[in-house]
Amino acid sequence: MQNRLKQKVAYFSMEIALENDIHTYSGGLGVLAGDTIRSCADLKLPLVGVSLASKKGYFRQELTPEGKQIEHEDPWNPSKFMQLLPEEVTVQIQAREVHVKAWLYNLVSQTGGVVPVYFLDTDVEGNSGEDREITSFLYGGDERYRLKQEIILGIGGVRMLEKVGIEIRKYHLNEGHSSFLALELLLRKGMDLAKVRDSCIFTTHTPVEAGHDKFSYDLVKEVLGDAVPMDILKNLGGNEQLNMTLLALNLSNYVNGVAKRHRDSSRTMFPGYEIHAITNGIHAYTWTCESFRRLYDKYLPGWANEPNLLVRVDVVPAEEIWQAHREAKKRLIDYVNTAANSRMDCDALTIGFARRATEYKRANLLFSDAEKLKKINRKSPVQIIFAGKAHPRDYSGKRLIEQIFSYIERLKDEVKIVYLENYDMNTAAMLVAGVDVWLNTPLPPQEASGTSGMKAAHNGVINFSVLDGWWIEGWMEGTTGWSIGPHPEEHVTLEERNKREIDDLYNKLEYIIAPTFYTKRDEWVKTMRNSIGKIAYYFNSHRMMRRYVTEAYF
Repeated sequence: MQNRLKQKVAYFSMEIALENDIHTYSGGLGVLAGDTIRSCADLKLPLVGVSLASKKGYFRQELTPEGKQIEHEDPWNPSKFMQLLPEEVTVQIQAREVHVKAWLYNLVSQTGGVVPVYFLDTDVEGNSGEDREITSFLYGGDERYRLKQEIILGIGGVRMLEKVGIEIRKYHLNEGHSSFLALELLLRKGMDLAKVRDSCIFTTHTPVEAGHDKFSYDLVKEVLGDAVPMDILKNLGGNEQLNMTLLALNLSNYVNGVAKRHRDSSRTMFPGYEIHAITNGIHAYTWTCESFRRLYDKYLPGWANEPNLLVRVDVVPAEEIWQAHREAKKRLIDYVNTAANSRMDCDALTIGFARRATEYKRANLLFSDAEKLKKINRKSPVQIIFAGKAHPRDYSGKRLIEQIFSYIERLKDEVKIVYLENYDMNTAAMLVAGVDVWLNTPLPPQEASGTSGMKAAHNGVINFSVLDGWWIEGWMEGTTGWSIGPHPEEHVTLEERNKREIDDLYNKLEYIIAPTFYTKRDEWVKTMRNSIGKIAYYFNSHRMMRRYVTEAYF
């Protein structure tokens, strides 16, 4: 047993969000990875992280007055945050030896736990100019660039951990980007599939077919070479194309989705595989704002490392919950009014919608009937704050942002609406704590989990969401928040679903949410308290990591 505790779990993720100014993340996957690392440090779990340096970042978003997204490089300097290690490994790409070094970031918890994270970097002397750029941009370039990055992450990551002398017990693949690590293990273990599977854990985050990385075998042969015989590769990764998710499924003993609903859709997408569910969580202390931290410290001491204590939130006086929220809301509204030159009001019902700008998230659903929205606003003032980046090649996502800007212009004399530029961790933290209602409108079943609503709940903010992802598990109608549209078990046409979602959205906003906010403060605060005591106590990354430990790691 003692020897097992000395061995580490290696957590591989293409993106990890550790600090706002370390630009190695684009959104939910990276933020989840960062929360995973933070909880492991708090709980003193024997884990190490592996990712890419991405020294030129994802991108900095600029929005024109018409809502056109312009992408700029978003560089950061690793030497300000971490240490460049002397160790170096090589990986063969396009028949060239590519040199890889690593930056070490030690995440230190207040509990005394430490989790080292290794950021792989090919910007190394001896590499060609082309190869030095492989780890520059997160999710940048074309398919060939992405394939090279995944080779560096998976194969280079395994070799780097060995080089620095870390003994690995299990490899946790956070999404299919790191699946090449299993190929490296296959070569090391004499092509023994059982031994490789026994070493690998795979978490899939993508409930739609198009979201899984796939590469043509011609490209794979050109870039990766033939270290693994092509017939074996096709047997493990698919006959037509190399499907990185299929590769991970075939080389992992433990596979899980990130919510119960996502487990079910993954089983449908990949029949014959045993897929479990460990529903995501968020790092409670990181995403709880200062005013609520003080409140929890006062009434629920120890909550930061035992978030399940939040179930006892009934001991916190209602007026103090409301005042903590008012403090967070004022901070947000002051920021928005300065950043967007708006005239938002701290007393008005404020709705937040912030996530990756992509078509299935349907950020424009709220504007399905602009006249209805204006009518609701005349009765009970509503103000809306949007934020989110579209991937540079997601043109429908970019059009979505432009559509929202057109509604902002169209409604400017009646409804206060802003779209905040360059959404990042700091902006997210202010938004999830400062709005009154957190809106989520994905097209089911395309939301694997989602975590922003969990963050909102930790700050007493109430969820108003389509029943998909984690919300199916957290939702108790009128108690922890409100649903939009039919239950997942109801089989309805897309047209019927859309009609019911729009009806629910406007009717609940007009007849339940706004009247309760403005005229029934006691009921509103009771729902805020339920958000904390019935959602935050459970949907946190401490609970999530304890599940991984007991079910997958040890």
